[in-house]
Amino acid sequence: MSPEVAIGFTLIMRVEMPNTPGAFGQLASTIGDAGGVISAVDMRSVTRANVVRDVTVNVSSDMNGKAVRAAVESIGGVKVVSVSDSTFLAHLGGKIQIELKIPVKTRQDLSTVYTPGVARVSMAIAADPSKAFALTIKRNTVAVVTDGTAVLGLGDIGPYGAAPVMEGKAMLFKQFAGIDAFPICLDTKDVDEIVETVVHIAPIFGGINLEDISAPRCFEIERRLIEALDIPVMHDDQHGTAVVILAALINAAKVVGKRMEDLQVVVAGSGAAGTATIKMLLGAGVRDVIPVDRAGALNRDERYDNSHWRWLAEHTNRENRRGSLHEVLRGADVFIGVSAPGILQPEDVRAMGKDPIVFAMANPTPEIMPDAAAPYVAVIATGRSDFPNQVNNLLSFPGIFRGALDCRARRITENMKLAAAKAIASMVGDDERSSEYIIPSVFDTRVVEAVAKAVAQAAVDEGVSRRQFVLTEGEDITASA
Repeated sequence: MSPEVAIGFTLIMRVEMPNTPGAFGQLASTIGDAGGVISAVDMRSVTRANVVRDVTVNVSSDMNGKAVRAAVESIGGVKVVSVSDSTFLAHLGGKIQIELKIPVKTRQDLSTVYTPGVARVSMAIAADPSKAFALTIKRNTVAVVTDGTAVLGLGDIGPYGAAPVMEGKAMLFKQFAGIDAFPICLDTKDVDEIVETVVHIAPIFGGINLEDISAPRCFEIERRLIEALDIPVMHDDQHGTAVVILAALINAAKVVGKRMEDLQVVVAGSGAAGTATIKMLLGAGVRDVIPVDRAGALNRDERYDNSHWRWLAEHTNRENRRGSLHEVLRGADVFIGVSAPGILQPEDVRAMGKDPIVFAMANPTPEIMPDAAAPYVAVIATGRSDFPNQVNNLLSFPGIFRGALDCRARRITENMKLAAAKAIASMVGDDERSSEYIIPSVFDTRVVEAVAKAVAQAAVDEGVSRRQFVLTEGEDITASA
């Protein structure tokens, strides 16, 4: 698939055209020749001279959509009145809203949810702030916080441009884990201001999901918020991705019959996701990880200004190998790419060890396309939905936060993330696992529950939970939370 091709979408074209025989046939033919597929036609108005129709056209990409519109506009006597895009239509007015749990229809209802009845609840929380977990939305609410500096593959597009993505993340929290999430898009790139703002708004939230904040600032922001707050904080671009990569690798290693501790893993990209992935691999028992960036393998002979690179150089690359990606990849068991498109060539994969595993995670264009790598790999995974083995952090963050909220965890630990990865991997049974099925579907309804239970249990075992059970209906919420 070409890098320019996006996931298909639908155009609704309002077209005014002559009311003459054969006019619509010409329109349909032109749309088809331009690569569009008509899926519906609705009549809007008719006069003796003209007809106005809404023509719904499926297109494969934004470029294809523009080509279809230009082709229609070139037809003599035809006027394109308007063009609507199904993706933009889905975003009109935003994608989320607040709904009431209790209707307010009578004076008694009003007195219960607001004054004077609410005063009793407010006083109870003021006397014991931990009751906010039981008596307010803090119990089930996550802030999705960004400064818009590293949004998808779009880069620094600011807080306004980031808002639709944060709304989408909030939708996924609700749809997959029943968590009420709200987008918080901050108009500042200053680390101190971001930390201060999140600390100030934290009382109403049960967790903080940091999103699309550029490295290396994201490391410091996350670290300082974890230290300042007593609720779970996680930068999903780092840890959510790392959890799913580890889950996929656990199963991929089983497919090729290799032990995790025997793998030599080369990780291309030493930013947020790469660093978190490397730390997770080390925590899972992988002993030989070689981080590679543009200048080559990080090693102990070089001096790095970046403190995260210094840590990686000191704790990885067991043999202190030097050289380019192509050089250090020779003989390696696993390639994990969280870097840039097209940096891996078929000859690089061919030079890897027996039954190589390749995770090409750059999106939308991976480090190597699966069809190019297929003759030489035992297992390949990407971040794309149009190939087998999609590594998608949607498999991790809903369940991680569900578990953390359920046990009222003070933070998310490495053991909790490791438990999440193992739970995801366990969703693919021994009789199901294969080179094209190492990771469950994001729509597998078992995943969130399994991850949540594993995360909550790990939090209890590690002593970072406030509760040792999941909230149930009928619980005495007047007791200490």
